[in-house]
Amino acid sequence: MRAYEIHFDEKGEGRLVLDAARPSPRPAAGEVLIRVRAASLNYRDLLVRAGRYGRGVASGVVPLSDGAGEVAAVGPGVSGVAPGDRVVVTFFRDWLAGPVEERLILAARGGSIDGMLAEEVVVPAANLLPIPPHLSFAEAATLPCAALTAWHAVVGLGAVTPGRRVLLIGTGGVSIFALQFARLMGAETVLVSGHADKLARARALGADHGIDRSVTPAFEEEVRRLFPEGVDLVVEVGGAGTLERSLKSVRVGGTIAVIGVLSGPGQIDPRAVLTRSVRLQGIYVGSRAMFAEMNQAITHSGLKPVIDQVFPFEAAEEAYQRLASGTHFGKIVITIP
Repeated sequence: MRAYEIHFDEKGEGRLVLDAARPSPRPAAGEVLIRVRAASLNYRDLLVRAGRYGRGVASGVVPLSDGAGEVAAVGPGVSGVAPGDRVVVTFFRDWLAGPVEERLILAARGGSIDGMLAEEVVVPAANLLPIPPHLSFAEAATLPCAALTAWHAVVGLGAVTPGRRVLLIGTGGVSIFALQFARLMGAETVLVSGHADKLARARALGADHGIDRSVTPAFEEEVRRLFPEGVDLVVEVGGAGTLERSLKSVRVGGTIAVIGVLSGPGQIDPRAVLTRSVRLQGIYVGSRAMFAEMNQAITHSGLKPVIDQVFPFEAAEEAYQRLASGTHFGKIVITIP
């Protein structure tokens, strides 16, 4: 079977390599063989490839944490799934439920263990969830990382309810899912982007307010004009480049879910956190139990993921380039025949 691998050179920089003769895996006890139909990319995948992820990535790892497909075979002792079932696979192998612990997040797909950019994968049966009936394989492949991260931020950490005010940074996968979930929970949303066309698309998805950073670089001033007391929740994907402005946008006692570092590392003044009693919380995807709750909400609401572009398996390199360009809106997907 065919699978992509990340191979690192002596400088630690990776390149995407197609192995067209990788042995087909076989499920052992408690495991399931999945015929992968689609996989999706996250910003994390760029870091893995560049050798900058820093979580035990070995040369030869199969990339991409997110994928969906159909059950091809089950190992001894497996119940609850059968060949032909449409399934999506969790980001973490071991974080099934409960609070996060170091030992539970050591095995993350497409990083410390093999990911989903392959024709076939074997995973523990406990890592599978049924695909919501109204979603395609390509749509389901967007859920494990970006969607669950957004769900964790908006519903889990943020506990967003009708009338709450949510600030969203950018129009990548996490931000667009967060917009959709915030709307689902009845929140008032404001989205920040540096592109007028992307703001227009976000408004079409239901964003109540849009702020163009190319026109208003100090976006916190416009946030405060809209909401004098500040927003209840910020879904912060920019990192040091936007965190200071997010701290000025959030209300006293509000929450900032720190998810990404798209603008790179940096420093912030902690006094704004202290004097405003702001809760600053990192979000690292979520557990299988959270995933199951999110899937129920997606199923009942009919929510559809926003896909920017779909690439064939043979054009995986182009998919990486599309993500690196920063011009995407929503998720980038690779289909596998």
